[in-house]
Amino acid sequence: MNIRIGTDIIEISRIKKTIEDTDNKFIERIYTNKEIEYCESRKSQKYQHYAVRFAGKEAVFKAISSMLKNKFEIDWKDIEILNDSSGRPYVNILKSKISDKINIDISLSHCKEYAVANVIAYIEMDVD
Repeated sequence: MNIRIGTDIIEISRIKKTIEDTDNKFIERIYTNKEIEYCESRKSQKYQHYAVRFAGKEAVFKAISSMLKNKFEIDWKDIEILNDSSGRPYVNILKSKISDKINIDISLSHCKEYAVANVIAYIEMDVD
């Protein structure tokens, strides 16, 4: 088993500007329907939730990038970040070829200006 980590931080204003400048095309390219539904339900704080999920996806990419080189391809929407009934975030890897080989723990946080995500990935395969 290989253990990898990934961290990302982003300015919430950057995500908000990108969403507004692309007339929501950014949202459609990056987020799953369930993620969009969740973020939109947060009303005035929706940009914080979009930003923290973007940071989460970046952190996942960083953690699993060593297993992706020339073996698997993964898209933004193949990484889905949701919350369980108690509000704890979790990651679904929707790409079936690797979803059964990875277990991911994620921590998300945001304030008025920044969103940050930390990931620990437990990879059950050789990454070399």
